[in-house]
Amino acid sequence: MSKVLLEDLQVVLKVAEFRSITKAAAHLDMRMATASAALKRAEAALGAELFIRTTRQIRLSSAGERYLPECEKALLLLDQAKQAMCGSDGKVEGEVRLSLSSDLGRNVVMPWLDDFMDAHPHISLKATISDSTIDFYRDSVDMALRYGPPKDSNLYGFKICDVPGVLCATQAYLAQQGTPAHPHDLATHNGLFYQLHDVIYNVWAFTREGEEYTVKMRGNRASNDGDLVRRWCVAGKGVAVKSCLDMCADLLAGRVVNVLPHFTPRTSELWLICPSRQSITPAMRLLRDAFKAKSALMLEQLAAAGVISTDKLKS
Repeated sequence: MSKVLLEDLQVVLKVAEFRSITKAAAHLDMRMATASAALKRAEAALGAELFIRTTRQIRLSSAGERYLPECEKALLLLDQAKQAMCGSDGKVEGEVRLSLSSDLGRNVVMPWLDDFMDAHPHISLKATISDSTIDFYRDSVDMALRYGPPKDSNLYGFKICDVPGVLCATQAYLAQQGTPAHPHDLATHNGLFYQLHDVIYNVWAFTREGEEYTVKMRGNRASNDGDLVRRWCVAGKGVAVKSCLDMCADLLAGRVVNVLPHFTPRTSELWLICPSRQSITPAMRLLRDAFKAKSALMLEQLAAAGVISTDKLKS
């Protein structure tokens, strides 16, 4: 087996990412013939076909499925070594491929990322907006900002903060439908539901002084897009249980209010998740620190406005 050129491996990984030699060549700003030659050289050096090609598609072979994840790790280690060399002058560079959930990503994190990239102009960003579960290799992302810790023991993550939930509605909706005083009063209200994988989250739980109250809600709207649920709520279409970070701007501006403030909906955790500890780069650590600082500031603003209690600020 002869040596595989580093430049050829970079082409191979882009072909795997885009499932297309043409798209990989365009991304790398090279001719298709050059990319195709690089792929052939890599396969010849390895003595195995990495892709199965048909007239309609290109997909990984069994050899490619085994080889490419290890290849990606190796290139990441080389990039980390390069970053370490840059550490002496404080400059961090490279591409960050980040997956964000719909509501939090669009309405909260994008301004955070703008500030982050202004502070670190040598970092580039590729953002993916999706509420779906992330497959890090298939989806070609380096990290995902998600509610909840990693469910796969092979993954690694940084906890950013605890995120209290809030029951939200507009004053206009409450004026028309009445303001509930207890979770049991919600039975007559219109719930706005989040839905994932055809499961509608219409059972809401609240706690007060150690007691838990569960309500199965009825409602006429559900969506797999958290941002749409928020928009319905702000439009006065019903009541919704949402993350206080997702609703922060609406709560502080008075577009919605915290209903049943003495009863606490579920508290979630915000995590920055990556494929492994070895995949963590200096840029990731900087991003983690920025997310922690930004989320802490938002939680402090909500506490100062009386929307959440100060004992919810622990992370």
